[in-house]
Amino acid sequence: MIVEKLDIDGLIVLQPRRFSDGRGYFFETYNAAKYAELLGDEVKFVQDNVSVSKKNVLRGLHFQSPPAAQGKLVSVLQGKVIDVAVDLRKNSKTYGQHAAIELSADNGLQFWIPAGFAHGFAALEENTIFSYKCTALYSPQNEATIMWNDPKLNINWGLENPIVSEKDGLGIDFTTFASPF
Repeated sequence: MIVEKLDIDGLIVLQPRRFSDGRGYFFETYNAAKYAELLGDEVKFVQDNVSVSKKNVLRGLHFQSPPAAQGKLVSVLQGKVIDVAVDLRKNSKTYGQHAAIELSADNGLQFWIPAGFAHGFAALEENTIFSYKCTALYSPQNEATIMWNDPKLNINWGLENPIVSEKDGLGIDFTTFASPF
């Protein structure tokens, strides 16, 4: 497995080893012992989610506040996305900065986003299937959304006219956001 730690502390891009032949390919998407070694023994996944998105759908920027804060290991099973993590840790030297990674079924990359980050993605292809492994259960009372197009964050989503849910369109402005992390 190839492991790349990004400039924003805690964010990691993983590339599992693929075994390809004339039939297609095989790769291990998760192995508890290997991921404990990479991410730490304290990381325990408790919920898996899958979303299917049309081209130009933008989901995010979502996070859950403590005590239900979530770390996420994300990947794309079909299609392609721009995946974004925004640092919400107020004592971090990279507070308010973001990382954007292209994840696709073709590149097979996984992105580890620990608790303390807002997360979102933009589907660049039709019928994009996105997979999440989460370290905390979904908690609607602890969920919040930062505005996906906040000028202070200046995120290039790679879309002309994104399709955004009503909830995501009503996200918190980052300049007035009080981080719980």
